[in-house]
Amino acid sequence: MNARSVFSVFLVLLFLLMTAGCMQTKPPATLPTTAVETIATEVPTQVPTTFIPATTEPIQMLPEIWGLEVQVYSNGESINPLIVVVNRGGKGLNFINQLDVRVTRSDGVIEDGQMVKPMYVGKTLELKGTTQNNDRVEVWAYTPENNRVKIVDKIVPFRSYN
Repeated sequence: MNARSVFSVFLVLLFLLMTAGCMQTKPPATLPTTAVETIATEVPTQVPTTFIPATTEPIQMLPEIWGLEVQVYSNGESINPLIVVVNRGGKGLNFINQLDVRVTRSDGVIEDGQMVKPMYVGKTLELKGTTQNNDRVEVWAYTPENNRVKIVDKIVPFRSYN
């Protein structure tokens, strides 16, 4: 008896389900479709303008008795990109009066800095850089005769994977 009542409830529900969709008196009205003509216009594409610094120039060599080694690199941090210039010493450590540093960033901004006496191995100077791979760094040294000599001129990559 229990199976018979379950089966009869199932049939009643099936009948109600089938008739539920057929109770509408008239079908919904459909609107006539009209063709909409679209006119394609050419959108001008903007070419990104990025500042490309001039290529490097030849550097001059300090005389051997005033030789000084300078290391230039990027810190590789995307949050605060810096160009780091480090004095690595040499015979001219006590003779070179000053180092002038110029960073020409890829966004066109020029940053200048100076490293003055007392010079020592490991003395650093940090200037703002960019996350691009074309920041140009130039370093000039002042000799004891007060001549300005360009000792570094190179493009510093943001990150190096070597």
